[in-house]
Amino acid sequence: MERQEAMQAFESVFGARAEDLFTAAGRINVIGEHVDYCGGKVFPAALNLRCNVYARKTGGKTVRMAFRGIDGIVCLDTEKLDSYRGLKIGNYQAGVAYFLQQNGVEIVGCDLYYDCTVPFGSGLSSSAAIEVATAVAFSEYAGVEYDKVELALISQRAENEYAGVNCGIMDQFASAMGKKDHAVLLDCLTLAYEYVPLQLGAYCLVVANCNKPHNLVESKYNVRRQEVETALKTLQKALNVQCLAEITPKQFNDVKYLLSGVVAKRAEHVIMECDRVNQAVAALKAGDLMELGRLLNESHYSLRDLYEVTGKELDTLSALARKESDCLGSRMIGAGFGGCTISIVKKTGVDGFIRRVGKAYHETIGYRASFYETSIEDGITVEKL
Repeated sequence: MERQEAMQAFESVFGARAEDLFTAAGRINVIGEHVDYCGGKVFPAALNLRCNVYARKTGGKTVRMAFRGIDGIVCLDTEKLDSYRGLKIGNYQAGVAYFLQQNGVEIVGCDLYYDCTVPFGSGLSSSAAIEVATAVAFSEYAGVEYDKVELALISQRAENEYAGVNCGIMDQFASAMGKKDHAVLLDCLTLAYEYVPLQLGAYCLVVANCNKPHNLVESKYNVRRQEVETALKTLQKALNVQCLAEITPKQFNDVKYLLSGVVAKRAEHVIMECDRVNQAVAALKAGDLMELGRLLNESHYSLRDLYEVTGKELDTLSALARKESDCLGSRMIGAGFGGCTISIVKKTGVDGFIRRVGKAYHETIGYRASFYETSIEDGITVEKL
């Protein structure tokens, strides 16, 4: 939706003009999948696909929310913020407001209109973008100074404890802390981070959505978390470690006999994926895009064979991408069971890549994939309208 159209929608719903625009980004993760909740390092970047919140401060104790494409208004009473956990729409926002309030931030009445360009259920973290943009809006209207990392942690808490989704910190951190033309090397255990220039020269990142929707609450995501927690407890009998990410590939080879079945496979993915993150950052710093592409492919194979979170759609999409001569590598991103792939594609070959991969995917799966022209942008923006 164009800005003018969104502002007209705001005025039509709330009977007044929007005064502010708060945005937070969706994200890709270059590499490091399903390791954030295992204490690993991840390598996300903020996208030009964003949650845009058009807003007006009204005072009082009522927050009114409206959403592009959905009729009606959702109202929150700022004195009853613990009572909206059952909302199908608006529970993320209520959770953010509740935990900000618990931290001493006064939640001021306002009108919020959500225009989210991050596709839902895509693995590009629409929920994190919504949470972080909401946290910024409430903080700005409370007139308090805020720390972006703290907003990311509050947003994660809202998703974990209020909405009931057991996510790690990566999505909210990338949404809040993203920097234009950089990826963020983030240690999920300590929150230490480093910005690394994401310079791909003659290549770019193409995001493809397989358009099979997924729901983290109902998927096997929480099962995977239980499996890696089981692996960690077993390996801690032999190794003095706090999390799976601390275990090197060599150490794992020495003790993996302690594990069996799917638990062994899950642990192997996490430990090898953590190693791939370090290799990928080194490759990017050295300008070795061929090596980066190879690591993306290896990551996908591991997510397919060891972590088992891909599925026919994502496997088809990434395999078709890898067949293209202009593609250096391709993998699924996000929690899996649907969602998106990223591929490193030569800029001059992007149109042909999208056309051929899209056609073959449609013929194989029976419905179409969506492709996005993405750029790497800042995480949070605040603007007076």
